[in-house]
Amino acid sequence: MPGCLRPPASCYGPQALRVAYGIQPLLERGIDGRGETVTVLDVPAINGPAGPPPATTDIRKDLAAFDRVFRLPAARIEVVTSLAGSASPWQVTPEEVQDTEIVHMVAPAATLRVVLLPANVLASAATAAADMLAGLRLAVSGTGVASIGFSLGEHFFSRAQVTQMHAILRGADARHVTVVAGSGDSGAFSNPYGGTPVKEVSLPAASPLVLAAGGTTLTANPLTGAYISETSWHGKPPASQDLTASGGGFSHLYARPGYQEGVPGIAMARGVPDVAGDAGQQSGAPVVFAGGSSGTAAGTNASASLWAGLLALAGQAAHHPLGFVNPAIYRIARSPGYHKAFHDITTGTNKLTMPYPGGTAGYHARPGWDPVTGWGTPDAQVLIPLLARTASHSQT
Repeated sequence: MPGCLRPPASCYGPQALRVAYGIQPLLERGIDGRGETVTVLDVPAINGPAGPPPATTDIRKDLAAFDRVFRLPAARIEVVTSLAGSASPWQVTPEEVQDTEIVHMVAPAATLRVVLLPANVLASAATAAADMLAGLRLAVSGTGVASIGFSLGEHFFSRAQVTQMHAILRGADARHVTVVAGSGDSGAFSNPYGGTPVKEVSLPAASPLVLAAGGTTLTANPLTGAYISETSWHGKPPASQDLTASGGGFSHLYARPGYQEGVPGIAMARGVPDVAGDAGQQSGAPVVFAGGSSGTAAGTNASASLWAGLLALAGQAAHHPLGFVNPAIYRIARSPGYHKAFHDITTGTNKLTMPYPGGTAGYHARPGWDPVTGWGTPDAQVLIPLLARTASHSQT
């Protein structure tokens, strides 16, 4: 199979990633996501209004190919097309395939649900914001965990839309739905999608009701999966003009939530992200397509999907929906068990130089919480049992 699975391999297979992040021992104990539902929402493709329609693929066939290659159990999947209006309900774009295969890799027995957005979602800022809200409303319904890979800068939303998003997320919290979102792929700038880059964080990750996932680049033994090290995800050296890095910074809309009080490095505004996971092009999970091609998962939508799968495992272990997990995540991270439950990422940066008038902005990873990788990446064999015991349905 061509792509990242052909020697020399440029991605870590499911077994390696499960070992690196401590997931394998949980699966061996039967904590595999059974009884849980995870919903994925992502942007179909990054095309402007004049761009070609995104290439589509049959996600049922892609997942079947993924399962054959890695000997995983068959996936249970549902695709919601009420917004996309697709005449072929199983036709999705590669972004949705990537996110769904990562969730399936982490929680192989969980039920998978994909909400499709219209193909022209990025035709304008107004379209993108309105469609995100419509998709978010569907994504948090009929599920235990919602993974949002679509990020849009805070300034794209009107005050009324921000209020609407908060109401949707409050409703999700009331139904004990856990929402995790990628922090964005443009460092300390919001994803511009062809517009002017702005130094800000992105929604929905910036909401204090969402678990925001940043990105890292993982180094592990490619054969055994043994964890070696991690650094913050930065697409390529800045001189290459690759404008991708782990999203992070401080909100212009939301004050510091209670669970972030007293955290060094966080002043009066909501800090983003909360946690992180592998998002590197050279270190990501494999993405398999039925046509015989493969690629490497990249971006913070990949790390959000990783955490969504982990939260499904935690929900199964707890025997009840976890709902809003941020207070529990912060209690664990500020406890003596922090360095057993998390890999603290202390090297790297999300600093980028955006074209005029964007300028240069970004932050450095450091010990403890930082606005690049949050508290870091999971050692799931320790974190998931702790999370299952300590998570509550509290609100900010």
